Amino acid sequence: MKWTIVMVAAVAVIAGGVWYFAGKDDATLQYQTALVTRGDLTQVVTATGTLNPVTNVTVGSQISGIIQTLYADWNSPVKANQVVAQLDPATYKAAVAQAEGDLANSKANLELNEIQAKRSSDLFTNNLISGSDYDTAIANQHQAQAMVQIKQASLDNARVNLSRCTIYSPVDGTVISRNVDVGQTVAASLSAPTLFIIANDLAQMQIDSNVSEADIGSVEEGQPVTFTVDAFPDRKFTGRVMQIRNSPITVQNVVTYDTVIGVSNPDLKLRPGMTANASIITAQRSGGLKIPNAALRFRLPEPSTNETFAARLLTKVGLGRETKPSATNTVPVAKSGDTNKTEVAANTETPLTGNEPPQELFRRVQEMRDRGEEVPAEIRAKLRELFQSGALQRPGGGGGSGARGGGGSGSRGSQPASRTIYMLATNAPSGEPAPQAVRVKTGISDGAYTEITDGLKEGDVVVTAVKFMQSQVATPPAGASPFGGGGGFRGGGR
Repeated sequence: MKWTIVMVAAVAVIAGGVWYFAGKDDATLQYQTALVTRGDLTQVVTATGTLNPVTNVTVGSQISGIIQTLYADWNSPVKANQVVAQLDPATYKAAVAQAEGDLANSKANLELNEIQAKRSSDLFTNNLISGSDYDTAIANQHQAQAMVQIKQASLDNARVNLSRCTIYSPVDGTVISRNVDVGQTVAASLSAPTLFIIANDLAQMQIDSNVSEADIGSVEEGQPVTFTVDAFPDRKFTGRVMQIRNSPITVQNVVTYDTVIGVSNPDLKLRPGMTANASIITAQRSGGLKIPNAALRFRLPEPSTNETFAARLLTKVGLGRETKPSATNTVPVAKSGDTNKTEVAANTETPLTGNEPPQELFRRVQEMRDRGEEVPAEIRAKLRELFQSGALQRPGGGGGSGARGGGGSGSRGSQPASRTIYMLATNAPSGEPAPQAVRVKTGISDGAYTEITDGLKEGDVVVTAVKFMQSQVATPPAGASPFGGGGGFRGGGR
């Protein structure tokens, strides 16, 4: 009787397993697809910068003194040659008066020496004085003339210093900074102290933006720019690239170049010092074929090797080990109606951290660039360190981490890249829709969609992800009986 009960229980378990595995597959594949459509694409290079006036004039003082009067304040509009400040002129007026007295004394001395020289000349003609006395009288006359010139120069210098007590605006503009107050003493011993900063014309401004070395190759003068500022987050301003400066700016091994963007500011809403988030438009397409970038990232998952009934049964009860698709190609997505199932998409990779092996890091970065994705600055810096240390060799002896461009992929706009994607074919031998590899040529990318220049037509169906239904059955502890209590075979789900 005992053995009969055991045999009945074993048959029941085997029958239940057959029914469970025959009823449905726990790895049924479903494909997410997208249509090839036509639309507009705009490829941009992003950068941040600071708004500045086109011309900033610093107004200082060449002489020291006490500020007696201020005729301009913050935001004051000024005209060229308008008085903006006055230093106390008392000291310099006294210096002028002293210089005038010295000059008058020198002129009187000159008159005396001229008379003596004329008298000496008459006496020397009549042989009444020696030649040496005559030469002395002529030399004294010349010295008196030179002294008059010296005193005249001193007077001119004193008058110039007196005139510098009055500070004038050199240009038309607006005062954006005032650094002194009435009664303050300014000292101009080694350098001219700054009194005011005047912006020449706030209606015309510029953005000094920093563009990374990976993106600078696709930026050219004259390209249109759109940008926003935090003060007006819902408003888009426009500008144009005016200059790309050749001087590099290196901060923590990240190289950028100052790109000057000209901006019109007729309503004076933009103010100096605002941070601008600029998008430099490097390429545009109107009505071109495009596909989601997810289609370029899609890769077929590796099939499971547990194909036998016994292996699958042991896996279900926690005694086997199933080979699943690569973890870097699967991420959980929204749950389906069955609370014991979850959909897993097999088309995404774990984000780069910079700690990957050098070759793997380089490969992942190259794939990101081929997909038109922006490579983080810290990852580019890590690659640069690997190249400099010799851990990585530049392919073909050049190029390196910056040769192919960064997130903008503008350098590939005129040279389409060849890529492999998967179309959902309905004429597979099994009769079920299956992905089919297709070689296409890509153009520009806006970060979400990529242009297709050859290999597809409008209305084609491309695969963007693959989902499989994976049972959320809790794995029992090692050594636990699969026939024990607690519902280990189908339980564990919540």
